[in-house]
Amino acid sequence: MNIDINNIQIGQSFSQVVVENLSRTQIVQYAGVSGDFNPLHTDELFATEIAGYPSTFAHGMLGMALTGKAISSLFGSVNIKKYGVRFQNIIFPGDTLTTTLVIDSVETIENKKFVKINIHTLNQNEKIVIKGNAIIVNF
Repeated sequence: MNIDINNIQIGQSFSQVVVENLSRTQIVQYAGVSGDFNPLHTDELFATEIAGYPSTFAHGMLGMALTGKAISSLFGSVNIKKYGVRFQNIIFPGDTLTTTLVIDSVETIENKKFVKINIHTLNQNEKIVIKGNAIIVNF
């Protein structure tokens, strides 16, 4: 889906599944790409027996990247001027994440559309894992 930034309106909402059944392999691959090999993300025994978590879990920045994927796939060629999130809950292997983007404001300055978006990503249990916002601008 490619939504035309010039035709959106305040209050519009767009949702997209950004990952289905997040795998441990994807989490370890992200560790390799990011260089963050914290054993909480890659070592099941460490995460459960030593740190006391129910499992290894995804890097916060992996969740942020998956959430950001919704912006680029829904809006295509736009300039992302600002993108920030707050991590609300842990993302575990097996989670399916759905991101919802809600148009908060639209402003035209010098023939460019500046669109502020409120963002939240839920897991399959409807638990918010990420909240944030972004500002996108058409080229």
